[in-house]
Amino acid sequence: MGRRYDYDESRIGVRPNPKGNRPRTKDRPAHADAVIGMVTGVDRGRWTCLVEGQPVVAMRARELRRSPIVPGDRVGLVGDTSGADGSLARIVRIEERSTFLRRTADDTDPVERVLVANADQLAIVTALADPEPRPRMVDRCLVAAYDAGMHPLLVLTKSDLADPQEFLKSYAGLELSYVVTQVRDDGMIEGLGELHSALADRMTVLVGHSGVGKSTLVNVLVPGTDRAVGHVNAVTGRGRHTSTSAVALELPDGGWVIDTPGVRSFGLAHVDPDSFIDHFPELAAGTDDCPRGCTHDDEYCALDAWVDAGHAGTSGRARLESLRRLLRSRLGTEED
Repeated sequence: MGRRYDYDESRIGVRPNPKGNRPRTKDRPAHADAVIGMVTGVDRGRWTCLVEGQPVVAMRARELRRSPIVPGDRVGLVGDTSGADGSLARIVRIEERSTFLRRTADDTDPVERVLVANADQLAIVTALADPEPRPRMVDRCLVAAYDAGMHPLLVLTKSDLADPQEFLKSYAGLELSYVVTQVRDDGMIEGLGELHSALADRMTVLVGHSGVGKSTLVNVLVPGTDRAVGHVNAVTGRGRHTSTSAVALELPDGGWVIDTPGVRSFGLAHVDPDSFIDHFPELAAGTDDCPRGCTHDDEYCALDAWVDAGHAGTSGRARLESLRRLLRSRLGTEED
């Protein structure tokens, strides 16, 4: 009788490897044959990309599952790029971005959200009345534009309800580009020609809180778009969100506009507070006499004397208050 623990190698079972015997590797295919397209919209896990003028629906490759892909992105596509009904390509690569606009939910949220990519102009749409303008929101968008390396443009709507010059006084020191518009009784928009000129041959992002007339402008700029138009609540004075996702639209005379959903906050947690002063050029030179470690919001700050001496122009005090409001909000020391 053999010993109980004598084993024969032929009797040992080997568990099969369901994934095969090839060693795992982190190397990914280069996809040298990928065609380049531009993302124009996102809807429920599918991206619409424009490839040589043809819209192509695509999904995201597994290796990009944690990478945000947004309107304006230039991407590499493989698979069925014919654009035929029912076809589905695959996004395998995101090309290098020239710019990307970001925001956070608030000034303490560590998670930043990329809104659009490769735009060179940020059009900040704000109504002069109904709803009332929100200068602090405009300031935040300006800081985000400067941080992203984008050219800011103010688009003021409903000029028939308020004088635009009163609002523009606060920004005289920045020498901002702006366009003033209003919807006439016949449905036409005054100032449309100037707006077309400001948008021509550029990739422009439109941002603004709900109810300012952003979708109305888009529907006129790109006929047939049919972006939903909201209304301002008579009690709260706020607009209702109508656009639910960002979409890139080609202008008939050249250029692109990217319409984004209305926002009620524009967090700047991704922007270094020490860099805020760089986005207020009429104040930056006044910091030379600030003490070491100055936050630009304390009693020893040299900016007060700089502004009082008139070096920052007639809007210097208002701009200094804007800077300090942003700093306090960003640092969580004051509600915006």
